[in-house]
Amino acid sequence: MALPDYEGWACFAAVADSGSFTAAAGALGLSKASVSKAVSRLEASLGITLLHRSSRSVTVSTAGEGLLGEARAMVAAATAATEAARGDRLDLAGPVRLAAPMSFGIKVLGPPLAAFLERHPAVEIEVALSDARQDLIAEGIDLALRIAPLADSSLLVRTIAPVAASVLASPAYLASHGTPRHPLDLGGHRLIGYGHRERAAPLRFHRAREEATVLPTGPLFANNGDVMVPLLVAGGGIAVLPDFIVEEALASGALVKILTDWSLPQAYLHLLSPPSRLRPARVRALSDYLVEALKLSCAGRDSRESGD
Repeated sequence: MALPDYEGWACFAAVADSGSFTAAAGALGLSKASVSKAVSRLEASLGITLLHRSSRSVTVSTAGEGLLGEARAMVAAATAATEAARGDRLDLAGPVRLAAPMSFGIKVLGPPLAAFLERHPAVEIEVALSDARQDLIAEGIDLALRIAPLADSSLLVRTIAPVAASVLASPAYLASHGTPRHPLDLGGHRLIGYGHRERAAPLRFHRAREEATVLPTGPLFANNGDVMVPLLVAGGGIAVLPDFIVEEALASGALVKILTDWSLPQAYLHLLSPPSRLRPARVRALSDYLVEALKLSCAGRDSRESGD
């Protein structure tokens, strides 16, 4: 059995990611002719065209798009194996790409990342904040924090801590529209939804043996929790949000929790990484640090919420 053409795959991925043979050659430390030859050799061995070339541009073919994720994964695994072998002999250094939800990144991530970089000043962390679900392998992300139910996948998952969420409104809204006593009462209120209207997730409540399901009806739907807070404070309606987003508003009394005798499904904070267990030492170090630091941070927030 012939060995895979690792050089060809690496060159193909570099050209696809950089958009040109010249840029790929510079990134790989090879000549442009060497990169072109390696990609052509790979295409010939596979019997397909991976890249469409013209005098002005290079684009990835349909077949190439289907294989690009695998090529990136192959390069990442080889790079990780090399760096893992060197990790015990070298100080932590180099880049780490970390993805996180927008609100969580803004409100929680700053202090632990600052502390980690204080310990390891040669590490460079690139933080990508987004409430969209990213493709870790395709986007070259080393670690990703998520607060959501996880679909079955090959990603490695470390569950860090539970994340509390509450039903919230302003005292002014409740004084004007009444306070719901049962989840089904929310049907008569302005219930703000998270996400797009067409994909608004139903809210599922339970209490003892009783269950209730409510579908947000608007009039506002937002894909980020922070934008919902000032709307709630201004008396714009009722919403379910993670407690870490509304800590200040709850502490000041601008928002209050309602339906506290009912429970929502428990959400968790997870740390995800690509399927290869061979990771650079700096990625392993940041992963371990975030798990412990965020576990303590979440526990501290729960303690403050409960008044302990």
